[in-house]
Amino acid sequence: MNPVEGLLIARGPRDLFLLPRMANRHGLITGATGTGKTVSLQVLAESLSAIGVPVFMADVKGDLSGLARAGGPTPKVAERIQKLKLKDFPFRESPVTLWDIEGTQGHPVRTTMSEMGPLLLSRLFNLNDVQAGVLNIVFRLADEDGLMLLDVKDMREMLKFVADNAADISNRLGRVSAASIGAIQRALLDLESQGGDKLFGEPALDIEDLIQTDPQGRGMINILAADKLMLQPKLYAAFLLWMLSELYEQLPEVGDLDKPRLVFFFDEAHLLFTDAPPALLQKVEQVVRLIRSKGVGVFFVSQNPLDVPDIVLGQLGNRIQHALRAFTPRDLKAVRVAAETLRTNPKLDTEKAIGELGVGEALVSFLDEKGQPGIVERAFIRPPWSQIGPIDPNLRRSIIQGSVIYGHYEKAIDRESAFEILRARAEQRVAPPAPAYPPPPVPYPQAPAPASTRAPRDYPPPAEQPYEEPRTTTRAPRPAGRPRETMFESMAKSAVRSMGSQIGRSIMRGVLGGILGGKR
Repeated sequence: MNPVEGLLIARGPRDLFLLPRMANRHGLITGATGTGKTVSLQVLAESLSAIGVPVFMADVKGDLSGLARAGGPTPKVAERIQKLKLKDFPFRESPVTLWDIEGTQGHPVRTTMSEMGPLLLSRLFNLNDVQAGVLNIVFRLADEDGLMLLDVKDMREMLKFVADNAADISNRLGRVSAASIGAIQRALLDLESQGGDKLFGEPALDIEDLIQTDPQGRGMINILAADKLMLQPKLYAAFLLWMLSELYEQLPEVGDLDKPRLVFFFDEAHLLFTDAPPALLQKVEQVVRLIRSKGVGVFFVSQNPLDVPDIVLGQLGNRIQHALRAFTPRDLKAVRVAAETLRTNPKLDTEKAIGELGVGEALVSFLDEKGQPGIVERAFIRPPWSQIGPIDPNLRRSIIQGSVIYGHYEKAIDRESAFEILRARAEQRVAPPAPAYPPPPVPYPQAPAPASTRAPRDYPPPAEQPYEEPRTTTRAPRPAGRPRETMFESMAKSAVRSMGSQIGRSIMRGVLGGILGGKR
């Protein structure tokens, strides 16, 4: 069959092809550890890339980077090629773009606090309903005031602003408690201590950079280094879900295409759904249901089909089920669910076969031309064309430096945002207002020195003059200005003014303290 018409993924009693037209109908890859899920993921990715479909996947074990290097006839691979009778098997590499939140194993990948939004951040910070409500208020205020929340320091400064104005904000938008603000601040501190703050900043990831092809027309395989990211499972799940949301919001409607614009593999999918609140599950279900019309296919990869909620599981038409080991009642239930969700093959006991599958063997069911699930078949996944296992650091470095986007994401940008604007406003409130015009220069005093500084008189005062009756016809003119105060009068008035201003300051402290909730 022509590769554009069908991609050979597995071979059993018959060849099993993934139809490119049905690759955006989503899929599921499940199986216990060590049963071959990573190889299945690798085979799907390189097959899609070969027909010009870009791929995004998270490399949680560090093995998927081998896609960038051609494989070889190792003993196990040669044995599988011979067993499946694959003639003229081509060993070749695929075009790869490497990404890494820390920027060490790939191009730095970032988003902003505003783009991630309060729902995903609440999940990331493990907030309860009340604390999540306060975080919603924080975002509402930032939007109203045109404040961009780009990185952690922007969010911290915004939380400080909300705490300082909690009384007024509570009257307008709802109660903002110091305990809720403190919980969010502690979550930010914990995020920083684990290095998760590197995810937030600019330049943010441009989704269009994921939808690229190489000069030969092959789709780029975008690999996110997630071995360290997996140590923060909620950050990992929040970031991948943000990427899905961005794809859904930014890409235009295209309907059914001959092949997808992008296929997104969500490895360790159980991290997304474990303890997820209903609002988040509703968002995931909405994105998975509607993103097909944007030309994007989503494959969830997990150990157990029970990890995926029913509302999502029902939309995953392409299935690769590797072996499951039933050691507990939950394992037995998982085997039964996996068997029941596959289209029955009258020649195959599906439930029994799930426990008997070997490494690299799977129960496969792909959608046919009409979009109906194919009859499940027991088959072996074909060997990958590329290397199984990670590449060496030198090759990784050369791939990064040879990328067309090298240098764009490597340099972080810190433009004016909420942190700078709120700090500037605070400084303006504290600093005294500058005079509108410079004060006039003070002239050199020409008046005589005060009486207290004059030299003491060494002669007796003149004799007292006799009293004379004032004249009624003429009156001596009143001297200009106010009579000079004596030293005792000045001291008395100064004391009165001091007492008055002290009483005034006490009254003002009392009034402002009552308004702002401060202590007197």
